[in-house]
Amino acid sequence: MHSALDSNAPIPRITAPYGAGLADLALAIGGLAIGTGEFASMSILPIVANDLHTSLPNMGHMISAYALGVVIGAPLLTIFFARMPRRLLLVGLMLMFSLGNLMAALAPNYGMLVAARFLAGIPHGAYFGVAALVAASMADPDKRGQAVSRVMLGLTVANIIGVPVATWLGQGLGWRSAFLAVGAVGLLTMLMVRIFVPKVAAGDSSPMRELGVFTRLQVWLTLLMVAIGFGGLFSVYTYVTPTLLEITHVSPWVVSLLLALIGVGMTIGNVVGGWLADRSRLWTIFGMLIWNAVALTAFSFTCVNVWAVAINMFALGAGIAVVPAVQTRLMDVAGDAQTVAAALNHSSFNIANALGAWAGGMAISMGLGLRSTGWVGALLALGGIVVLGISVAVERRGTVVTVAVPVRHRA
Repeated sequence: MHSALDSNAPIPRITAPYGAGLADLALAIGGLAIGTGEFASMSILPIVANDLHTSLPNMGHMISAYALGVVIGAPLLTIFFARMPRRLLLVGLMLMFSLGNLMAALAPNYGMLVAARFLAGIPHGAYFGVAALVAASMADPDKRGQAVSRVMLGLTVANIIGVPVATWLGQGLGWRSAFLAVGAVGLLTMLMVRIFVPKVAAGDSSPMRELGVFTRLQVWLTLLMVAIGFGGLFSVYTYVTPTLLEITHVSPWVVSLLLALIGVGMTIGNVVGGWLADRSRLWTIFGMLIWNAVALTAFSFTCVNVWAVAINMFALGAGIAVVPAVQTRLMDVAGDAQTVAAALNHSSFNIANALGAWAGGMAISMGLGLRSTGWVGALLALGGIVVLGISVAVERRGTVVTVAVPVRHRA
């Protein structure tokens, strides 16, 4: 019986037609499109609100609609299309994403735009989940974490290149051009996936088998750990712009540079995180939760100085190094329901987004000030450590039981 800690999960090795490098690049371009669409929509929010003659809080529902689409779409799509060949599924998911962004670009009013953003969010989690499994299937068992990190590289690079470009388009040519550009990159991804990604059968997966993931305690504990432990990052990130303007007292253009440092940290952290995940899933997750707790606590102090906060912003971004480890751990504990488990990872990160934003907002509304978001984030990171500890204790207890029974039986 395989332990959930077994790094050699039974994933067959697949050969890409033009090499795994180009296949991973095609999958990463999809991540670039999705990451740009998700984060750029926040940066152009005031422009959209002004053009559609609605308030900024109301326009914020566009962000919530996308997150809701991610949370709902990730499990539903992977379960419903469990028997679909994975390359075909990836092409279909990017088609849905592209159509959602093109609809957003053409939306005549607020209601249609919110609906279009919900549609664009539906394939988000399923795409990353399936892409991670495909990338892992092309890698050696001891290099699956690095394969997943290469796919996620597109999402992190989006914060350095994609978001600034989309924001520049939105400011110069109107917000609709930003969504058009994202939709075009999505269509490019479809073409690249069709050419470079190998055919990967769904195997003997089925909707009922994928639903079995919800009966696995370790899957729930891992998702809960992500939702709580990494909500801390979003408690700071959601309010980082007003914090930098009002507490650090920097100009708006410096804010852009500091936000780019988060993207640089995410990119480097993602690469390092893949290497670490291949050496120890659990220690990587545990270490990054501690890293986040320290970096988030520090933010409450460093945000008063531009140089100190610049280093802190990089450190906050580097916390994303946990993603490859969490993604591959979910593959390990999901058994034969890996597709939906991998997709659920992105649902849990979006729940973390909502939880962190809510918790940080509550602290601010209670009069604790913008600096309090760092303390709130640190507490959430510590909560994630507690959940991880429970997960490990339950797992080890289960391993002891399964080993002891056969020994007694032979006696």
